[in-house]
Amino acid sequence: MSTATDKPQVITLRGRRVVGGKARAEALVTTQTISGWGGISEKDGSVIELHHELHGQSFAGKVLVFPGAKGSSGWSAYFHMCRLNGTAPAAMLFTRMTTKIALGAVVTRVPTLTDFDADIFELIDTGDTVEVDADAGLVTITKAPG
Repeated sequence: MSTATDKPQVITLRGRRVVGGKARAEALVTTQTISGWGGISEKDGSVIELHHELHGQSFAGKVLVFPGAKGSSGWSAYFHMCRLNGTAPAAMLFTRMTTKIALGAVVTRVPTLTDFDADIFELIDTGDTVEVDADAGLVTITKAPG
């Protein structure tokens, strides 16, 4: 027997398009910035920065939710290599716009949004299903059970 409590919680928010497109995937969330050069492996899309909270986890095929980029201008080159290797995120949602992350988003060629109307770190958890429609500036979050 189905009840109203069986329905998953769905949240919608708006953001500003950086790179257009649509994607739907599981979220991988961090409140820490990510370093490209020396911080990620372009071979498998994993975070290799030793003291990062996502160390050892891969963002390949996931909606990467993070504050933004840190480090050198090599950031965009490493994310570009992830795209070429098929290990890029499905989409990126970030909160701190810099030239580094803007270029990285463009060369990664995945739907990307910023400047949200709500706190993405309060609304999205790792494991949630996130649908990104960057063309419309919409993010739809389906909360993971439990």
